Amino acid sequence: MNNEEKMFELMTQMYAEMQKGFKNVYAEMDKRFNNIRGEMQEGFRNVYAEMQEGFRHVYAEMQEGFKQVNERIGKVENELKEVKNTVLKIEHDHGEKLKALFDGYKQNAEQLTRIEEEVKKHDEFILRRIK
Repeated sequence: MNNEEKMFELMTQMYAEMQKGFKNVYAEMDKRFNNIRGEMQEGFRNVYAEMQEGFRHVYAEMQEGFKQVNERIGKVENELKEVKNTVLKIEHDHGEKLKALFDGYKQNAEQLTRIEEEVKKHDEFILRRIK
């Protein structure tokens, strides 16, 4: 076997060993990448579960807040109805009182007119007697 053949055989052997080494490195890298991928996916699942729990908690708090706001609005609406009814009653009562006052004023004015007419009659009578 000559030197060239030996060299060729040596190079072929080195090539085969290198290919085997690359396959081993590739397999090891693939294994590690799969482990990392699995760990990342597990981490994402945990984060997602925590976020979901947080969202549920926030949602429950918001619902409780809305419930409290709705109750307060209901109370305000009831109080507003009571105030409205009170105002309507006051307006009605004052309307009746004003009507009575105007009727009294009208009666006083009519009475004064009658008295003035009587006084005029008496003035005329007195003035005729004096003459």
